[in-house]
Amino acid sequence: MNSFSKINLLDLSEMIGRAHIDRLISDFSCPLNPEVEKFFRFKALEFSTQRLASTYAVFAANEEQLALAGYFALSHNYFLMDAQKLNDMSKRLAKRISKFTKHNRELNRYAFSAPLIGQLGKNYADSCDTLITGNELLKIACDTVDQALKIIGGKMVCLECEDKPVLVDFYRENGFQIFNRRKLESEDKDKMSGEYLLQMLKYLV
Repeated sequence: MNSFSKINLLDLSEMIGRAHIDRLISDFSCPLNPEVEKFFRFKALEFSTQRLASTYAVFAANEEQLALAGYFALSHNYFLMDAQKLNDMSKRLAKRISKFTKHNRELNRYAFSAPLIGQLGKNYADSCDTLITGNELLKIACDTVDQALKIIGGKMVCLECEDKPVLVDFYRENGFQIFNRRKLESEDKDKMSGEYLLQMLKYLV
């Protein structure tokens, strides 16, 4: 089993300098998801600087060297959940989630804010994707959120994904549940398939 270390992209930039961080970013490759690659290469550092999202580079030990295995980006967002979706969950989970939501009786919806895993992707350059599994990368992201929530309060983490069986199954296997659909903005429709993104949540125990 590989050992992993994560570091905020802003902290890494201060440690190794802008020239080195630019080289690291430009070498990242994720052909399975061009948007994940585009974000890391062209937006991640800017978003981090502006505090719009925090991006973490995840490194794996590879032949006594550290290799960029993947990354994830975190932000905070506001969500809505139909009451029926909450009722469809197990009573135990629904009770837990309801503690962190506010019910709108007129709309019969629950509103809540939670951290969002906005981006998650492995680095396929130089076969670095073999150094970490998707499950391991997602766990590191969720553990990072859990650490933050122990400081600020909260127990849930959310993400959005396309309605593709391979993606939905992956996140479900890692404890996430679908709670809503978000209609795609017009400028996003040419980047993704379908008309909406699935919104999923996980209660961190």
